Amino acid sequence: MPLAPKSFFYKMLRKKNITLNGKKAAGQEKLAEGDRIRFFLSDETVSKFTGPARTTEKPERKRPVVPPVELDILYEDRHTLFINKPAGMLSQKAAAEDVSLVEYVTGYLLKSGQITDEELRTFHPAVCNRLDRNTSGIVAAGKTLAALQELSAMFRDRTLWKYYLCLVAGSVQEGAHIDGYLVKDPKTNRVSFSKAETAGSVRIETEYRPLCEGEGASLLEVHLITGKTHQIRAHMAVQGHPIIGDYKYGNRKINDRYRSTYGLTFQLLHAARLCIPQQDGVLAGLSGKTVSAPLPELFRRICLDRHIGKEYLTWPHGIQEDSGDPRWRNS
Repeated sequence: MPLAPKSFFYKMLRKKNITLNGKKAAGQEKLAEGDRIRFFLSDETVSKFTGPARTTEKPERKRPVVPPVELDILYEDRHTLFINKPAGMLSQKAAAEDVSLVEYVTGYLLKSGQITDEELRTFHPAVCNRLDRNTSGIVAAGKTLAALQELSAMFRDRTLWKYYLCLVAGSVQEGAHIDGYLVKDPKTNRVSFSKAETAGSVRIETEYRPLCEGEGASLLEVHLITGKTHQIRAHMAVQGHPIIGDYKYGNRKINDRYRSTYGLTFQLLHAARLCIPQQDGVLAGLSGKTVSAPLPELFRRICLDRHIGKEYLTWPHGIQEDSGDPRWRNS
């Protein structure tokens, strides 16, 4: 499938649509003679990425045309790039005509001379984790194939620690550790939570603790142990404390009030910290460090209006030299 981008194959690996010798492929295996690779794709998908019959001439690859956007770069080295994604921006394309963070990153690397059109023929930079369109915060990208593979493996194997901030409705007095199962309904793009495993469900695990209680709302820090679709949003709704601004899982009456008062069009959920364990090789520059992203201004303003303490709303921008103890500070 010559027209398929590398991001498509990574997506198919995550969705378990590619197998190696009858088992789920991770994408890092070394192939040997006689290995059997199978793709489970629809005829429409194959046709879309196969295109017309190949010729001896290589088609010119056009530069991605993206509108100018100044990325909020938290950290960058030769191999990696960490961006503070704003709410409203896609992490990856959902449709062919979409412009996502991947295209903005590619445009940035082209403009800064870190990659050429010729190099884009063989490798495309990509993101290693995905946030919902209306969730803000840290997204990691690989600028080289080695970094992309290693960072993606860390997210997949859960060897780093991911912390979010969210403003939820109501008074939260105590933290909790939640585990259970999520089932996704592809028709509605919603997930439902249950304590028991069911057909098609995936296991999830989340823990959270209250940082500050305000007027009609509480600011929580959430440790995302697993990372499944809408996990935090569904978990908090089940706990009776939906995230403010979340129309899919939240309270419409409350959300309408915030939309009317503040023009709020996204859920108040922010990927704030990423704690990275000891590393070597291409990720040596990140070894034992923490990447953090400050809150969006509107998120901060709403919290202040709800009388959430300022000390809980000031988060550093960029990388801290020592990640310290990645576990809960009060546990």
